[in-house]
Amino acid sequence: MDVLEGIKKNTFVVVGRVGIDFSPEPAGMAIEDATSMMVGMGGSSANIAAGLVKFGSSAALVTRVSDDAIGRYCVNQLAHYGVDAAHVKPIAGEFRNSLAVYETRVENHNSVIYRNGAADFQMSIEDVEAVDYTQYGALITAGTVFAAEPSRTAAFRAFDLAKAAGLPVIFDVDYRPYSWPSPQVAEEVLSKAGAMADIIVANDEEFGFMAGGIEKGLAKARDLAATTAAIVVYKMGHLGAITIANGTETPSGIYPVEAVKPTGAGDSFMAGFIASLAAGRPLHEAVMRGSACAAIVVAKPGCAPAMPTENQLEAFLASHPGPSVPDVI
Repeated sequence: MDVLEGIKKNTFVVVGRVGIDFSPEPAGMAIEDATSMMVGMGGSSANIAAGLVKFGSSAALVTRVSDDAIGRYCVNQLAHYGVDAAHVKPIAGEFRNSLAVYETRVENHNSVIYRNGAADFQMSIEDVEAVDYTQYGALITAGTVFAAEPSRTAAFRAFDLAKAAGLPVIFDVDYRPYSWPSPQVAEEVLSKAGAMADIIVANDEEFGFMAGGIEKGLAKARDLAATTAAIVVYKMGHLGAITIANGTETPSGIYPVEAVKPTGAGDSFMAGFIASLAAGRPLHEAVMRGSACAAIVVAKPGCAPAMPTENQLEAFLASHPGPSVPDVI
C-alpha cells in the first residue's frame, strides 16, 4: 500500500461522531453567566470532514445520530459543509447526540461534554460493512470512536475493511478520559488502534499514555514509525512537533497567535495536514500548513465554522511573520 497515493485520491471516509456545540456569547463569557449561545456543528470526526471539504476534498462520515431534532440538525450541518451523510443513520430510543458547551476564552476555560448514552457509540458492524471502501482513498478516525461498544468493534472492523480495500488508515489518538470506562482499557484499545494505523497524529501526553508514561512517549512514537506506521506526528503544544517518517525526524514550530480558546486545534490540524498531502505538498510543508490551520481556529470562536478555506489559509500565511523555532529533543 502506498500511503500517499491513497491520500492523493483526495476522497476520504471519516469514521466517528458528529455533535452539537454551544459557546457563550460574547467571547470571554463564562458558561454560568451566559444569556445567549453560539451554536455550531461539533464532534472531532465531523470537524475533520468539514475541514477537508473546505479545502476541496471529498469526505463522507460514518456514524449514528439521535433520532430527534438534534440528530437532524447534525445531518443538516453536514450537508451545509458539503460532507456526505449517506452513512449517517439515526438510532431510536434514549440514545442522544453528544453535546459540548465550551467557553471562548483561554484563562479559566471550561468545556463541558455530555456523552452519556451517546448515539454515535451505537455505530455497528453492519453500519461500517455497508460502506464501499473502494470509493475512497483513505480512512480517517479519532480515538473517541473506540471508547465504547458497539462502536469500538465496528471501528476496528472498518480498519480491517479499509486495509483490505487498499486504503491507508489515518488515526488521531484524541484521548478523552471522560469517554472511557478506565485508563487501562483506553491504553490497551488505543495502542491496538495505533498499531494498525499508517499515519498517527497525537500529542506527547497521548503517546506517553499509550507507552505507560509521558517520558516514554517519544520512544513510543519512534517505535511506531519504525515498525507499523509510515508517518507519525508527535505534537508538543507550543513547542511544536516532530514528524517521523522514512527514518528521519523533522522538527517544526507553530504559528503564534492570540488564542481565544484552546478547542478545535487538533481537528483543524488534521484537516489541513491531510488536505495538503492530498494536494501533493511535501510532508514538512503539509505539517506546517496543518499547524497554521490550528492557529487560525484557536484565534476564532467556533470549531467547524472557524476552519479555514484554502484562500483563508493562504491569506494567513502571507500576513503572519512566520512560525516559531521548533524545539529539538
